[in-house]
Amino acid sequence: MVQRTRDPARKQKILRAAAELLAHNGFHAVSMADIGERAGITGSAIYRHFDSKSAILVALFERIIDDLLEDGRRSVEGATDLEHALEDLIAGQVDFVVGKRVLAQVYHNEIQNLPADDQVRLRRKQRLYIEEWVHLLGELAPGRDENVVRTLAHTAIGAIQSVLFHQVLLPEAALRGLLRDAAHAILRLESPDGSGTGTRPATASAGR
Repeated sequence: MVQRTRDPARKQKILRAAAELLAHNGFHAVSMADIGERAGITGSAIYRHFDSKSAILVALFERIIDDLLEDGRRSVEGATDLEHALEDLIAGQVDFVVGKRVLAQVYHNEIQNLPADDQVRLRRKQRLYIEEWVHLLGELAPGRDENVVRTLAHTAIGAIQSVLFHQVLLPEAALRGLLRDAAHAILRLESPDGSGTGTRPATASAGR
């Protein structure tokens, strides 16, 4: 049995190397040796930190989801300015997609390669993150149908994440602003520095 070593810096190098390789080549085309070589770790030393590629994926995805969930909770819990809290939620999702693009792409493309139990656990955390959006939107529009609120949350997040699946030629600052504005347009909320028709989501027409 391989004894695991505790070296956070080395583990981070492995995770960064894995994210880069997996994003460009896919799960099945990348070996543990490839990851070790990219991370500057020779031979079987990588197994002192992770048992397998799946274990590396799990560690990567746990970090992604935990960071998103922590940021979401920090934005929502105890918020006194609900519109500002929503802006923080949107900004956090934009930062994930733009600032951590490689990690976000790997998550979307490779989560199905995890063991079933790990997928279930990560999906559960993902749903908890969505609930932060649903809760806040519900606070902004009391009495609104929860199914509408939930659909808006998924749609806004999906719009932001859509840029993961095609080449983007915009400068980063312009892309961030565009994604933020797109999310606000979907939620029908006014951006803090822009114009709009109101500060609350509009009531959706029945049957739409």
